[in-house]
Formats: sequence, structure tokens, C-alpha cells
Amino acid sequence: MLDKIGIAKRIAKEVQDGYYVNLGIGIPTLVANYVPEGINVEFQSENGVLGMGPFPYEGEEDADIINAGKQTITTLPGASFFDSSTSFGMIRGQHVDLTILGAMEVAENGDIANWKIPGKMVKGMGGAMDLVASAENIIVAMMHTNKAGKSKLLKACSLPLTGVSCVKKVVTNLAVLEIENGSFKLLERAPGVSVEEIKNATEGNLVIEGEIPEMQLD
Repeated sequence: MLDKIGIAKRIAKEVQDGYYVNLGIGIPTLVANYVPEGINVEFQSENGVLGMGPFPYEGEEDADIINAGKQTITTLPGASFFDSSTSFGMIRGQHVDLTILGAMEVAENGDIANWKIPGKMVKGMGGAMDLVASAENIIVAMMHTNKAGKSKLLKACSLPLTGVSCVKKVVTNLAVLEIENGSFKLLERAPGVSVEEIKNATEGNLVIEGEIPEMQLD
């Protein structure tokens, strides 16, 4: 079973050389720390940064340099800063190659719910709705189940939707799954996790074909 860092390490393997990538709040922000050597990627944040680097070491933070989640970040040589209209022009103009988001629920048809729990106060959906409406390659980083042990990979989302039929792949603490033909197709299982455990933790339709390999993180 993976922790949050393990999920980020596995998703970092999906990043290709030359990609422009948007990282959502939560687990996705960790991906910037684990990009493989030799891969050049530009991380974009919708608050107006292109060229984000890893998180700063303690004591080296600059409170003026933050991501969309208000976390302090570092920037790489050549990074640029701009207003939100330019940032969302990049997103809406489909200039982002890969979007990595967290989620509270994902449905078997690719629906995503990641911005609101009814009855709880939220500041708004941020850039999530623009991202899922515009992006063609969306990977979700999330825990497979909630704290009560109930599946977050569902037949249909129960929470307010952020986007419809938009998620391509999900990486959880248990597995890597691709959304294909209205189902979760199991691609890889986390170290030490059995296929049976993944089946029991997945409410949505799960497709299992052949021997499922254990995911490689290094």
C-alpha cells in the first residue's frame, strides 16, 4: 500500500519530456519533487506561475512565491509570473499537456467530484472546473477509500460534480486504474496489495484482465 509520497512518485512516471503540467492542491503538488532525471517539464499553477520547482527547504521559503494552494514553492531558472487571465488563457486554450488533480470521488464513467461537500463551507472551486473542462489528459491522485473504509471509486458520484466524463487515469494508494468504456480497468497494483483487496475497495465496475503487475516506483 502506498502513502501520499508513493502516489506522487508513481504519477511522476506519467510525466513526459517537454510537458506543460498543472498540479492541483493536495497530493498532486508532491509530484514536482519526483520528476525523473533527464525529464524537462514546466509546472504551471493557475495563480500565475510557470516553471515551479520542488518545495523549498525549511528556512528557505519566500512567502511571496506560492502555488494555487497557498503553499510556498521554488521556481526554476526561466520561470515566469503573470496575471490570472493569462494563466486561465493557457488552461482554456488547451496549452497544458497534463492535469493532475486530487478528488473526493471518481465515477466509473470518468466523472470527478473534488470541490464541495454539501453543508461544509468552501471558498469556491478554484480553477478545477476550468481545468477539467479544458484538459484532455487528466490523472487523479487520491486515496482509494475514505476514513470509514468506503470506496471513493464509484458507480456514480454522490457529491457535486466538478467535471463530467473527463478523468483518464486514477492512481490511488492501492492501484493504478484507467477509465475505459465506462469502467475502471486495473493496470497495476501497489506493492503488497492483492487484486482481491482492490476489488473489495472498488464500488464501480472493475475490469481485470490477465496478471496484474506490481507498480514500480524507482
